[in-house]
Amino acid sequence: MRAIVRRAGKLELNENWPEPTPGPGQTLVKVLACGVCGSDLHALDHLERMSEFSRRCGSASGLDASQGVVFGHEFCAEIIAHGPGSTSTLAPGTRVVAMPFTAGPNGMELIGFSNRFNGGFAERMLLSEALLLPAPDHLPPAVAAMTEPFAVGEHAVAMAKAPQDAVALVLGCGPVGLAVIAAARARGLSPIIASDFSPVRRAAALKLGADIVIDPAVENPYGRWSEFDVPADLAGRGVAVATGRPMRPAVIFECVGAPGMLQAVIEGAPPLGRIVVVGACMEADHIEPLMAINKQLSMEFVFAYTPDEFALTLKRLANGDIDGAAALTMEAALADTPQAFELAKQAGQHVKIVINPQR
Repeated sequence: MRAIVRRAGKLELNENWPEPTPGPGQTLVKVLACGVCGSDLHALDHLERMSEFSRRCGSASGLDASQGVVFGHEFCAEIIAHGPGSTSTLAPGTRVVAMPFTAGPNGMELIGFSNRFNGGFAERMLLSEALLLPAPDHLPPAVAAMTEPFAVGEHAVAMAKAPQDAVALVLGCGPVGLAVIAAARARGLSPIIASDFSPVRRAAALKLGADIVIDPAVENPYGRWSEFDVPADLAGRGVAVATGRPMRPAVIFECVGAPGMLQAVIEGAPPLGRIVVVGACMEADHIEPLMAINKQLSMEFVFAYTPDEFALTLKRLANGDIDGAAALTMEAALADTPQAFELAKQAGQHVKIVINPQR
């Protein structure tokens, strides 16, 4: 079968990638759509480092970055056949999405970052039958494939535990930031302030539920706290306490994942603010803890999602509570995946690019 293979930091089309065969509890599927994720972009250049991080975190996959790897963990697919011992609850021909995990010999592995289980940038792949969720017929495959990235936002907002009167600031309106905005809107948070340099991404943020969008080249993203009764600094909080003025909590979602962002958020956050780190910085970073201590900030690091959050996200996409198409800026054929990766790096032009491996 055809697959896009990562080798030595480059992507190449392989016309004869090994055909997967479903084992017990596995399902063979035809990939209909697969999104290009920011982690795929990082992995293209830094898979060796990511593999080392994974090992240090206790992952069981044992990914060998020197071998060919097929990326792709945001997908919608069609069932072809179930492996032996399966329940076969969903019939062949059913369109599905699934959390991108499956059992390997040493434990669960992340599909698309595995030497054993190729990801969705291939014509076919193996999924765990127990994780399959049927995708409604009215949902286009490219939108159904958005379940995975939007579930990341759902998890981030759930972990924030923000009260209904919280003021939310989302830094970065790439796919992760947009997912956070959609989840925050679905949970009734308002106002939602979104910041990004790209006008394309700011426009998408408005479609997905942001109340205010800011171009950080023009305006300080942290400059609007006082408009919404959030004391901007320690002095302001002291005045608010002394005068009995109302005070609202603030939650900041860092969705950029670049060196220096954590320190910038600590400096810009209001006292007692909550910081949720969603963006994956691939490099060592530096912060000044004393500033966070003086402000009594809390910081939460989040990853992935739960099965319930994944299923809820699919339901919201199907019901129209989340406009997944608002984040979709391009669909491409499998052979065009290398060029799609280059375009995805250009934040000013694109938000989410989806590959159709059947083209």
